[in-house]
Amino acid sequence: MSASVISPASPGLSSKGETLARRLFWLSIGVFFIGGFLTSSVSLLVPQLKAMLSLDYKGALLIQLAFHSSYLLFALPAALAVVRAGYMRAITAGLCVMAAGCIALAVAQGMRDFLVVLCALLLLSAGQTVLQIASNTVVTVIGPSRGAAARLTLLQGFNSLGTVLGPLLSAPFLLADIAPGDRASVTASLPFMASGAILSALSIAYFTQRAMLNGGEDRDDGPVLTTRIFAVIEDRRLLWGTAAIFVYVGAEVTIGTLMTNILMLPERLAVTPVTAGRLVSLYWAGAMIGRFAGAWAIRHVPETRLLFHVSLAAVILTGAAIVLPGPAGACALIAIGLCNAIMYPTIYALAMPRDARLAPLASMWLCMAVVGGAIVPMMTGAAADAIGLLPSLLLPALCYAGIALFARTCGTQRGAQA
Repeated sequence: MSASVISPASPGLSSKGETLARRLFWLSIGVFFIGGFLTSSVSLLVPQLKAMLSLDYKGALLIQLAFHSSYLLFALPAALAVVRAGYMRAITAGLCVMAAGCIALAVAQGMRDFLVVLCALLLLSAGQTVLQIASNTVVTVIGPSRGAAARLTLLQGFNSLGTVLGPLLSAPFLLADIAPGDRASVTASLPFMASGAILSALSIAYFTQRAMLNGGEDRDDGPVLTTRIFAVIEDRRLLWGTAAIFVYVGAEVTIGTLMTNILMLPERLAVTPVTAGRLVSLYWAGAMIGRFAGAWAIRHVPETRLLFHVSLAAVILTGAAIVLPGPAGACALIAIGLCNAIMYPTIYALAMPRDARLAPLASMWLCMAVVGGAIVPMMTGAAADAIGLLPSLLLPALCYAGIALFARTCGTQRGAQA
């Protein structure tokens, strides 16, 4: 697929081209926002169902396993859909699947059937997999490659706005009056029903603009795609970037998911489930503020240096969250969100190959790495059941150390090339 997509950053565009690019940017904001809202809202299902169904941590974290495992299962079909159907049509299809997943999740909550909830989450995340590949690729290939990290960081800021509002708006519905044996009330499904309505509206908007990029995308056939898949995985930087995405998403999801239970601990804040759920929004707010600030900082500080320092800061804060008592430990845990801010977009941009024709398939590998959000939380949950909730945070700390190593490696390679 060609990367000759119209971009606001590209010089010499006609006024018509600038109008189309601006419209595409605003549509992308909606996609990134609702993706963040749903991701943080789904995390609240862990404390909800853990209490209602009397699950242990490992069992409750099957929710994240179902939600993130589709990135591994469906990344290849999603990449092929993007390449063959084009960005706009692929995003439209992904939004429709996500809307269906939200409706299924609302129904599953009413049924109080854990297996049906997991299946609904798998459907929801299948659509989100398509959006991850199509939307992130569009953002990284438009305009100069040097500004790709800044552009993606800016849109990730709107994603973080969604993750902030998710706990604030969803916690009163999902976490109010939960107790073993309770059945989810009708109002508990409202966050997902509302999200389904927004996704449906976005799918209509994208469908009406499905021809926007016609002429800027080339479709490839199967044999060529197969050849390129193997060509892409020969790129060592992409392989290391895939590993970095794996541990980053794993650490971020683990902390965001377990934070409600951690803040409820007597040795931390000893607050109610609804209050703890709402406080999680501060974690995502740090990521939101950091991403908007990071979009500016990356233009003035080398990407690799910035990524290295925030990764080390995340290691230190995670350690502080384990050992510091009371509010100090809680604040350290929440502050990790600020460190997370620039990690995903920066790793993503650093890992992408220079040949824009390989971008959709490279995006597929990076999207598959999001399965870290399924595996690392499960491993941490098993550790929490065995050694305790707070000591289990050592695993996310190791993940952040791996990101620092990736940043240092990329910085060394760039210095050598210079």
